[in-house]
Amino acid sequence: MDTIASLFSFITWPVSWVIVQFHKVYGAIFGPDTGWAWGLSIVSLVILIRICLIPLFVKQIKATRAMQTLQPEMKKIQERYKNDKQRQSEEMMKLYKETGTNPLSSCLPILAQSPFFFALYHVLNGIATGKTIGVIDDQLLASARQAHIFGAPLAAKFMDGQAKVEALGATLTDVRVVTAVMIVLMSASQFFTQRQLMTKNVDTTVKTPFMQQQKMLMYVFPVIFAVFGINFPVGVLVYWLTTNVWTMGQQMYVIRNNPTPGSKAQAAYLERLYKHVTHHGKARKRSERTIIKAIVAKGRDRNEFERKFINGLNKAGLAAQADGSVIRSETQAAVQTEDGTPTTTAGTPKRQQPKRQPKSKRQSGTTTPGGTASTASSSASPSSSPTSLSKSDEPEDAQPGAAKKPGSGTRSKAQSGQRKGGPQRPKSPSKK
Repeated sequence: MDTIASLFSFITWPVSWVIVQFHKVYGAIFGPDTGWAWGLSIVSLVILIRICLIPLFVKQIKATRAMQTLQPEMKKIQERYKNDKQRQSEEMMKLYKETGTNPLSSCLPILAQSPFFFALYHVLNGIATGKTIGVIDDQLLASARQAHIFGAPLAAKFMDGQAKVEALGATLTDVRVVTAVMIVLMSASQFFTQRQLMTKNVDTTVKTPFMQQQKMLMYVFPVIFAVFGINFPVGVLVYWLTTNVWTMGQQMYVIRNNPTPGSKAQAAYLERLYKHVTHHGKARKRSERTIIKAIVAKGRDRNEFERKFINGLNKAGLAAQADGSVIRSETQAAVQTEDGTPTTTAGTPKRQQPKRQPKSKRQSGTTTPGGTASTASSSASPSSSPTSLSKSDEPEDAQPGAAKKPGSGTRSKAQSGQRKGGPQRPKSPSKK
């Protein structure tokens, strides 16, 4: 580790200078030789670095989502050229170039932090060995060696021996308890950050090897931090724990306000956005309009949560526009008249289905509201002409050419062996 740290010695002077400037501020409040002054100086260094790395973090998010989108295409290329690794690599590079995706973009924040991490390790190692480094002179070196965080010196490690710990003015038990607690917190925060990403901000509709890799890293990274953490000074543990907590909070903010399409986080976000837009009747924030604009632009390619959001707006009488704004939709909204009759926005009452009369009323011939008279009353006139229900004096066979009227009340039943309707076949003479 010392060899690696020496490779980044070119940045040791800027890192030590920043720590000293923060130490002057916190030393005036808590005292120059206290652990609070030096510990908060390291925390402030982390915050300053992470603020400067926010643009890289945004690039990391975009690169990660682009890689998730390309996973199906990458899998097809791997299956198509599984016996030709060179052609497989060429097709992969071609796919990255066409889509403008860089796989290394997802590693930019970690790579950018590495020089500061090793430079800080180099500074703390110099404090532990009693060497001035960067802008830390003899006076600041003596002050830093006296600083303790919960009884553990900044430069002490979990694996240090009794003699080295006593030289720093502490006990071995205090050092190991403090370092063990910080290592556990560091590993736990890393696990929670990765688990939050896997369970809430991953498109569940696409099953790709990328998801399996991320799931594996969720368990591998905490183990790596635990193994290497026993060789980190307390000050470096403070640095890395602060970094993990910052990453976790930053990721929670991104997942809540800009989730991955198709993820559970997007479903929760669109539900909150729907309630907010329907309450105010419009999208008030710029970020909300950006999300709505992206959903509208997808058209038929919207996922289940996005279709549900658009349909919900339509039912509420709202319409999402191409620029991300939301307006009142006159063709969708429904209002009510003063008497409670539902009408459309044009004012035309909605057609209501008439109530069905009971069977007893229909058979008794009572009139319905707004209806016509019953059959019995309409047929009671003495001047009505004889209908087909009246009996004829002559039998039916005696009336040639007379056709039976439909609906006459009697139905002719086809005899056995005869066809219904049409000429009948003559019966074959029985053989005796």
